[in-house]
Amino acid sequence: MSLFRTHRRQVPGLNTASLPDLIFTVLFFFMIVTHMRKVALKVKYQVPQGTELNRLTKKSTVTYIYIGRPTAEAQGAVGAGTRIQLNDKYADVADVADFVTAERNRMSPEDAQAMIVSIKADRQTDMGTITDVKQALRQANALRINYSAVSRMDSPR
Repeated sequence: MSLFRTHRRQVPGLNTASLPDLIFTVLFFFMIVTHMRKVALKVKYQVPQGTELNRLTKKSTVTYIYIGRPTAEAQGAVGAGTRIQLNDKYADVADVADFVTAERNRMSPEDAQAMIVSIKADRQTDMGTITDVKQALRQANALRINYSAVSRMDSPR
């Protein structure tokens, strides 16, 4: 008879009773936190390159204006020239001031004061169109303007 008894120890089974609760909690978290794309792009644009770039920190204060040529699906209906897209609609320069005012009214007062208008324009867009949009933004008192670009280091040549 040995003095030391050897017992085989077993690892207890994992309790999976709370696993569905955990999975649904994580699912709801991602549903709340995920930012869904609100705008279906109707213009195609190739973002210009830049060297002095800053990343926008608070996306809820940013309103986007897209400027470029219509996509292939929409080109037959609207033509092939440069178009301005505000949310999901094509617009003229005259509509920009009303759009910015409506977006500012939609935001909270704190976000409205920090509102930034980001222009995502194609690199081939003529400067006259961008100047017209800037004039309309000035009339709407939207003086914080951001131009979207990619870094020269990141973009393929």
